[in-house]
Amino acid sequence: MAQAVKRLFPGVRVAIGPAIEDGFYYDFDKPEPFTPEDLARIEQVMREIVQAKHAFERQEMDRAEAIRFFRERGEPYKVEILEGLEAPRVSLYRQGEFIDLCRGPHVRSTGEIAAFKLLSSSGAYWRGDERNPMLQRIYGTAWLTQEDLDKHLWRLEEAKKRDHRKLGRELDLFDFYDVAPGAPFWLPNGMILVRELERFAREHLDARGYTEISTPMLVNKKLWEQSGHWEHYADNMFTVEVEDEIFSLKPMNCPESTYVYRRALRSYRDLPMRLSEMGRCHRNERSGTLTGLIRVRQFTQDDAHIYCRPDQLQDEIHQLLDLVREWYKTFALQPSYKLATRPAKKLGTEAQWDAAEAALHDALRANGLVYELDAGDGAFYGPKIDIHVEDALGRSWQIATIQVDLTMLPEQFQLEYIDSDGQPKRPVVIHRAIYGSYERFIGLITEHYAGAFPTWLAPVQARVLPISEKHAGWARAVHERLRAARVRAELDDRNEKLGYRIRDAQLRKVPYMLVVGEREAQNGTVSLRHRTGEDLGALPLDRVLADLAREIGSRASSLTAGR
Repeated sequence: MAQAVKRLFPGVRVAIGPAIEDGFYYDFDKPEPFTPEDLARIEQVMREIVQAKHAFERQEMDRAEAIRFFRERGEPYKVEILEGLEAPRVSLYRQGEFIDLCRGPHVRSTGEIAAFKLLSSSGAYWRGDERNPMLQRIYGTAWLTQEDLDKHLWRLEEAKKRDHRKLGRELDLFDFYDVAPGAPFWLPNGMILVRELERFAREHLDARGYTEISTPMLVNKKLWEQSGHWEHYADNMFTVEVEDEIFSLKPMNCPESTYVYRRALRSYRDLPMRLSEMGRCHRNERSGTLTGLIRVRQFTQDDAHIYCRPDQLQDEIHQLLDLVREWYKTFALQPSYKLATRPAKKLGTEAQWDAAEAALHDALRANGLVYELDAGDGAFYGPKIDIHVEDALGRSWQIATIQVDLTMLPEQFQLEYIDSDGQPKRPVVIHRAIYGSYERFIGLITEHYAGAFPTWLAPVQARVLPISEKHAGWARAVHERLRAARVRAELDDRNEKLGYRIRDAQLRKVPYMLVVGEREAQNGTVSLRHRTGEDLGALPLDRVLADLAREIGSRASSLTAGR
């Protein structure tokens, strides 16, 4: 691609062009952005380069020689990269008239590049720093066969349709405004999602012995100094001065839960203590990184901190893994697991780490789970299990974390319990979140379901559609019965054709349409339609109400009423 760009735009200077997941990009120093027409021309020249079958020729140079080489060619970004390297020798690759700095390896010739497509262009700061020049980035993708490329392009188009930012506006779930960048305004439909997810979480946690707490959002910086966050995280915190003291909006809930633990002397019989919190947090993310609900400045975590004895650790992890699996099953999400073990720089003894890692290994095995080992990537205060889920398009999302804390909170806040021998001991703390954050999880499931939420989650679960005005009486009665049965229902009696109103309900992803006309009014029935277009015909209203109650109550993932 860079060779084609240099042919078409000889004055352009090249920066970097790495491979990324499912594709690649290259950054160019060009005054004007690339247009769609430019991309089409570049792609055509790329095809000509493929047909020419230029061999990829590797060449090694001393680093100093390479610096002179690229300086003479007027490529300052390559010079800067080389000046930052320590290696005495570097490799370059040539194809035809084009030569570039690259580690390699490559295929033998351009003729082996079978299927590719340029996707888009955008601005990007050199080295990701807004103080540096703005470059023009072109994204592309390449695959072994045209069939593979076509499948990937279909997934990309489907992902655009499912984009939670687009669906969030269309379905009136949430919006963003300039007055609060990175903080969503939840609209009534979106708040239904939030409330239903909260209800789901509380039901599961209550059943598993959690007690819920709530801690302040605005906290004196003394807390963060004690926890160690102030030294390493202050730049990511929103602060305010109050009566000559510095306070900050909490970026996480962990340190405050220790105050609840420490408010009484704890015995070994009191443990495990499982404290859950739906805590609103704030982090000062850079504006350029904010992405819909996925990367925000204000978010609510479904947090929990479990205070337990070391001998209870494995069982608690076992129960958490069981909870995660049960939780995600409701959303038709398949989790995968990665165990991150001790890093080179860590707190705690080898014996503590041995015991903690063994507990996580054993809990994963006891649950019959296949997991990947990520050696050395644990936190400095304990090992962790990172949990990813795969959505309907096969994309992986990291959502949950189960983090063992051997030393940070226990030591920084002098946490203790009195053991059976009468001596004070340090508890182990488990940090865990299953949604991760409500914002990110709602972004995920909006794309996973393409906005067509299962009925228990759907903001509007049913819409009543009278065929004409003379059927409005029975339609109102049906609507009232639905509402009395705690079904979120709307009555659409607008002066529009029935087909238009059915189509509108489908576009709004309403699971069920209850059509009523003369026959239905006389027989006490409704004609039931699914948002998929399936017409189940006339059914007794009582049957439909019972089916809806069963489907909603069981949190079914598919539409089952009327079948």
